[in-house]
Amino acid sequence: MLSNKYLLFINKYLLLLEYHLSFYKMSQSKIFTFRALHIIAWLIFVGLSIEAGALIVNFIFSLYRPELVQRLYQKLDLGELYSNSQISYFAVYGFILSIAILKAFLFYIVIMLMHKMDLSKPFNTYVARQILLMSRCTIAIGLLSYIGKQIAQGCSAEPLEQFWGDSEAFILMGAVIYIIAVIFRKGVEIQNENDLTV
Repeated sequence: MLSNKYLLFINKYLLLLEYHLSFYKMSQSKIFTFRALHIIAWLIFVGLSIEAGALIVNFIFSLYRPELVQRLYQKLDLGELYSNSQISYFAVYGFILSIAILKAFLFYIVIMLMHKMDLSKPFNTYVARQILLMSRCTIAIGLLSYIGKQIAQGCSAEPLEQFWGDSEAFILMGAVIYIIAVIFRKGVEIQNENDLTV
């Protein structure tokens, strides 16, 4: 009886060793892909941050020096809308800036998730929270884009389709990410139960 106990103990640790060695081999081939995706996420974040900053500068110059707007980023001149209705102007620009800032924030969340994520134990509460935050941010981008599109159509602001042309796609993507967040939350619960039983 005593020898069976030791055999079971040794067998358990040999299985763990085999699992860790196979994970090490597997992860060496996937680490490059993960790092490449991390670099791509950084590049997208930097690009979206520059775009948001340029739109903020464009907004400030459109208020104080409107003659310089034609020389700025995207030549976003809403002077005609400003002269017709200042409330509509600030509402449309508010939606444009909010969407641009939320897109940059979304990729900031992705970067932080990839930076702090442990690939050997991906089901943890931090990952589940970050994925849930990503879904909320994505749905917010989609909803703000849709509302902004409706307001811009009411104001007949023509050159703004580039800012909210993909509102439905963001709403759908947010719903899919939310489903993934729910699955991850359930995975965290199962992993915590397994950790308690072992």
